[in-house]
Amino acid sequence: MSTGQDRTNDASAIAAINDERAIERLIARYADAVNRRDAEDWAALWTEDGVWKAFGHDFVGREQVLATWQGAMKGFRFVFHVIHSGVVEVQGDVAHGRWTISEQLQTASGDPAVLLALYHDDYRREPDGWRFARRELDVRYQGPPDLSGEPAT
Repeated sequence: MSTGQDRTNDASAIAAINDERAIERLIARYADAVNRRDAEDWAALWTEDGVWKAFGHDFVGREQVLATWQGAMKGFRFVFHVIHSGVVEVQGDVAHGRWTISEQLQTASGDPAVLLALYHDDYRREPDGWRFARRELDVRYQGPPDLSGEPAT
């Protein structure tokens, strides 16, 4: 026979799984927006005060984050963003995650390139769902697709 405590634990476990799945969908929507170059969908994934740490700088606020992303995307004819694996830890209305990603790229001048990186994330639950509160791009390699370049240090 199930006790009230068992049902509470079951409900907590189900809520945690639902939160993790919602964050996984956030990550998938990010990749989808990048691959479609959809600035509106991409920007909607961030909190209003979100921080994107990339290219050696912190870009603060949805507007600055979006403007930086749009500027970066102008440097590429083609970008294909792939999520490989990740981990998420939910703590109430905030969560943390780390994701392994790669990008196949073609620069504006037509040169092929590859990016291998980790994303270190902080998420926040908002009334309409989970959003990126902070996302840090940790580049491990960026260069020729044959990996003949130097890894990031």
